[in-house]
Amino acid sequence: MDQPLVVGVDGSEASLRAVDWAADEAALCGVPLHVVHASLWERYEQAVFPAGRQPASERLLADVLAVTAAKRARARVPGLEVTTEVVPEGPVRVLRRAAGRATALVVGSRGRGNAAEALLGSVGLAVAGRADGPVIVVRGDHDNRPGHRRGRPVVVGAPDKPADSEAVRFAVREAARRGAPVEAVRAWHRPPYDATDRSRTTGESARVHRQRAVEALDTGLRGPAAEHPDVEVRRRIVEGQARAVLLDASAGAALLVIGAGQPHGRFGLHIGRVTHAVLHHAACPVAVVPEQA
Repeated sequence: MDQPLVVGVDGSEASLRAVDWAADEAALCGVPLHVVHASLWERYEQAVFPAGRQPASERLLADVLAVTAAKRARARVPGLEVTTEVVPEGPVRVLRRAAGRATALVVGSRGRGNAAEALLGSVGLAVAGRADGPVIVVRGDHDNRPGHRRGRPVVVGAPDKPADSEAVRFAVREAARRGAPVEAVRAWHRPPYDATDRSRTTGESARVHRQRAVEALDTGLRGPAAEHPDVEVRRRIVEGQARAVLLDASAGAALLVIGAGQPHGRFGLHIGRVTHAVLHHAACPVAVVPEQA
């Protein structure tokens, strides 16, 4: 049986939007949807529940959250196989474990605390930085249903080590499912010492750095593009800071895909400044795909 798509729910509006997106994505992938709620979530972020409603018990509330999310997914995609799971643990551990045995893990873009109006919640950030599988953070205030974003590309940020990039492979596969193009973006810039170099005046330095970016992009796309020859591949080489370039590209994208390093022997978050920026500010859903160290 195919691995399910997993969506983490916490009762917030952001997580319900994630359920909607995950239901559409599960149907697109042809896999079941598994709804997961970690019942100790409130220890991490302030719980938000409808005014005047007091749960009979924490367990009952947890069950209601999961069942309500499942009903929402089934109503959105009739016939979709949906299962639920309530786990009496903290959310980071639960969602990390779920991501390792899923097609992908989907979470909402906002936390449940008072300072979560525009930023990714602490749980989502921790999971995206540590999960063993792809994590999709549903960002954007517009309707992200595939039908509403038809024709928009799947954008992927080309990694520094382009060979055998899981992020590029994931992006091309997602584009194939949507019948959409994939837009591979590579930002480049001249090192600071070039600012005083005579070659800057002649343009020689710029050509060298741009050519390296072109070669890296071609290397990263070669294998995944061959696996899906029907996918239109667009290459975009831009001089500038990677985070600014990717945030700009997200405005017209169906999905933004970015790789995250998973170095052995390190603790804490494994995401860099670029990933951190797009997770907080992208205009479309963001997929963080772990790369091999």
